Amino acid sequence: MLQFITDSPTVEGTVSQAHAALEGGCRWIQVRLKNAVDNDVLKAASMISRIAAPYNATVIIDDRVHLVEPSGATGVHLGKDDMAPDEARKLLPPGTIIGATINRFEDIAERRLKGADYYGAGPFRFTTTKQRLAPVLDTEGYRKLIQQIREAGLTQPVVAIGGITHTDVSSLLATGIDGIAVSGAISRAGDPIASTRRFLSLLFPLNS
Repeated sequence: MLQFITDSPTVEGTVSQAHAALEGGCRWIQVRLKNAVDNDVLKAASMISRIAAPYNATVIIDDRVHLVEPSGATGVHLGKDDMAPDEARKLLPPGTIIGATINRFEDIAERRLKGADYYGAGPFRFTTTKQRLAPVLDTEGYRKLIQQIREAGLTQPVVAIGGITHTDVSSLLATGIDGIAVSGAISRAGDPIASTRRFLSLLFPLNS
């Protein structure tokens, strides 16, 4: 799984970034405009949902549960300070995808995250695209975290996030993670479409 997270502060930039990732083969877009007003997030997510439809791509909105339905998005990603997945489910249609951020195994119980569909675990390293960064996880940290999750009988996919580059993919896959989430390594690349394709070839070498 490759998830692209937008990092432009504008609606136009956000849509353009998402379109490039889709053109490169990414089929999972998270719309993140952290400091934008709701109307701008709704506009961007609605446009991306329409663009993503022919690609059969998943579109997730960061944090703002109330904008999922009106934008036509597929789901929401809940950060550390957002509502619990079970509360979000009460507000969303059946089948809506809900992701949740974790930094350690204890987060799942303490923040009531067992009802999430996937976990975004990180950060892998320091990243400028994330405010109030949690303690950094290295590959050994991911290996331990995934072992704890599986031993607890939880089957949700675990997606690594935070400053990931092409050279990190192999070592991260070896920890047992199910996918990666990438922002700057695609959005700030000289050729975002080519960068997306390279990530996919590293994640799925048999398909490249």
